[in-house]
Amino acid sequence: MAESSAQEKLRAEEARADFVARFPSYEKTALLDDLRATEYRRLDEGNQVYLDYTGGSVYAESQLQRHYELLRSGILGNPHSASPASVAMTEHVERTRRHILNYFHARTEDYVLVFTQNASAALKLVGESFPFAPGGRYLLTFDNHNSVNGIREFARAKGATVSYAALVVPELRLDIARLETLLNDADPAHANLFAYPAQSNFSGVKHPLDLVAKAQSKGWRVLLDAAAFVPTSPLDLTTVQPDFVTLSFYKMFGHPTGVGALLIRRSALACLKRPWFAGGTVNFASVQGQAHVLSPNEAAFEDGTLNYLSIPAVEIGLLHLQSIGMETIAERVRCLSGWLLVELFALRHTNGRAMVRIYGPANTEARGGTVTLNLYDPHGHLLDYRRVEELAGAENISLRTGCFCNPGAGEIAEGLTEEDMRAAFTMGAEINLQSFIRFMQERGHKSAGAIRASVGLATNFADVWRFLRFISGFRDQTRLTIGDVSFDIESCRIIRDGS
Repeated sequence: MAESSAQEKLRAEEARADFVARFPSYEKTALLDDLRATEYRRLDEGNQVYLDYTGGSVYAESQLQRHYELLRSGILGNPHSASPASVAMTEHVERTRRHILNYFHARTEDYVLVFTQNASAALKLVGESFPFAPGGRYLLTFDNHNSVNGIREFARAKGATVSYAALVVPELRLDIARLETLLNDADPAHANLFAYPAQSNFSGVKHPLDLVAKAQSKGWRVLLDAAAFVPTSPLDLTTVQPDFVTLSFYKMFGHPTGVGALLIRRSALACLKRPWFAGGTVNFASVQGQAHVLSPNEAAFEDGTLNYLSIPAVEIGLLHLQSIGMETIAERVRCLSGWLLVELFALRHTNGRAMVRIYGPANTEARGGTVTLNLYDPHGHLLDYRRVEELAGAENISLRTGCFCNPGAGEIAEGLTEEDMRAAFTMGAEINLQSFIRFMQERGHKSAGAIRASVGLATNFADVWRFLRFISGFRDQTRLTIGDVSFDIESCRIIRDGS
């Protein structure tokens, strides 16, 4: 029999009291509860549970208001010209650039900042401009995002050697001993690039930042993908100095989308060679002379017209985070994800079998607020994560499922082998995520994806409680009883019939 609302409320209150007893420091993050009731009130007004902060954060109402007021009150034109409208916009753009550098403690004598469309565009700039060549190496970790994996195509095309550093199951942390061996393979006489995520967008693992200096001492330039890390963790670029840092601002504070950044260490800037030029990136170009001279510093990499009306919203978003304090956000994320991990691990079917498999660390040590999992029936058979997402949506719970553009971590986590992957690619152009899921189920009942719930600055205990109650509802359920998925997945994207 379903619980009454009074019984449900009592259980929620008891659970919260138990949570606070186990994580008393949560009470020190009460500022975020106040903001939840004001800046993020639409979540509760719409009865929404948002657990996709690794995909993108939610924005505060005041961010929109301040950005709108800035746009409403001024005449702002295409920057970097001499007109009044252009000069006004240029000041906003350059002030935001300075604010970002200051936020990450990046000294102007050490770093330049390039505005990009997003982190992926920033990564592409590095990939196409890095001087890969025969004798050089590109080393990356298994849990890199696909936008980092994609750089290997530039490396291979220029004759560099591509290698991957393995992860250790079940926590999906780096095999440090194996990584040391790979780092020692570099010939400092050639251009070598080591790329890794500060925090995995698949497992939430935070990889050691001291790997940056270690790799640099062995002859590597280091690319740090900070997109999943900086929304809930501080990054101080005076204490750790990667050659390249990439990030997307919507992952930090929700608004605006369409603006990311590439921070380039000045000592690495000279090694980059752009394969083309565009409007805004040249000091001079000639058609008849068929020659060009690139602009200095960041201007050589900011192709075409910047998303200049959105860029001031980045400063507004950073000021919002600074008013909260990254320590407060980080502690709230630690408490909520720590409690959720313990409770998920404890879930059992009536016959005693575990309901949930967690990919990544079992506790909050060196991990962020990303909790990736799959559900299993009482006989140990995998439940379709696509159907789980569909059922979550019916309860106004926003999750993310699939491969998360992170195939390497998923392959390691699920025990998919090189043989499995090569066999799948024999499907040729017919291969997509949907056909691959069927292929792996037929081949060995393996998964080709997972469920990801991620907490962030506006998450509260009620959110994780509702998620846990939702997951608990799969106790003693089978694929037959939960029903079939009613949408298709093509290339890791959900495609629904709009009719």
